[in-house]
Amino acid sequence: MSKLTIGLDLDALRSFVAGIESGSFALAATRLARSTSAVSAQLKKLELQCGTELVVKKGRHLQLTAQGEILLGYARRMLALNDETLYAMQGEQLTGEIRIGMQEDFGESLMPGILGQFKRHHPEMRIMAKVDRNQALRTALDKQMLDMALLWQSGPLSAGARLLGECPLEWIYHPSLDIEALLARGEPLPLVMIENPCLMRSRATACLDRAGIAWRVMFVSHSLSGIWAAVQAGLGITVRTQMGMPAELRKATHLLPSPGSLAITLEHLGAGNRLPAAQVILSGLMEQALLNYIHT
Repeated sequence: MSKLTIGLDLDALRSFVAGIESGSFALAATRLARSTSAVSAQLKKLELQCGTELVVKKGRHLQLTAQGEILLGYARRMLALNDETLYAMQGEQLTGEIRIGMQEDFGESLMPGILGQFKRHHPEMRIMAKVDRNQALRTALDKQMLDMALLWQSGPLSAGARLLGECPLEWIYHPSLDIEALLARGEPLPLVMIENPCLMRSRATACLDRAGIAWRVMFVSHSLSGIWAAVQAGLGITVRTQMGMPAELRKATHLLPSPGSLAITLEHLGAGNRLPAAQVILSGLMEQALLNYIHT
């Protein structure tokens, strides 16, 4: 007879996730209306079930181990699926409005599928979506004009932010632009960039400066669609992720130094409180879509 697989305790997983997101298991206990000792006991139980340490103490703070980081991603998805299942089984029909913001890269590539899936399962929910640049979305969150936003991480994680993963940045150009010839002649590299302030523009120019490669901005746009149009026209090279990259464009990975990667965060209005059902479900869909993209 085969050995039975141990089922992870969902309450313990919820305490674990709340502790990491709150930055403290004492704060998590308050958020979950439990005692600190009860939350600590759940963490120990979870470590026993997993057969490994999930957190280690660093000074006055707890830090995830490598196995703890792996569990955190699975735990969020398990809890989101559990909550959605209960809503479905109990016949709870989600209604009302959810206001979501997304950075342009996500709005043009991942989000149509995510929002379509959400709407099919919850047809009575009204969705208000804002596709914009990072700073505009952060301002909208601060002014309580959005419930949640999917962003590129531009600084320290705020209390309402959750790190979902990282995407590599790529140098992207049209084959009609002879990058090798430009570099061989020492001519400035023509750049196609979003107008300042822009995280990817800063990464691109800093990367070239460190490598001693001359550059000049040849085209500036306030939108991602304008960037893709200019690169397709052969006006220059840009730095983006592969999200939504037109099929005829190419990566110059072998020609230029790597501009690194950018982290993706999901931020909620009123973080620290129990999130509404619609936000929990939509968060799970976003995280799964991003994980699928990152690992393909």
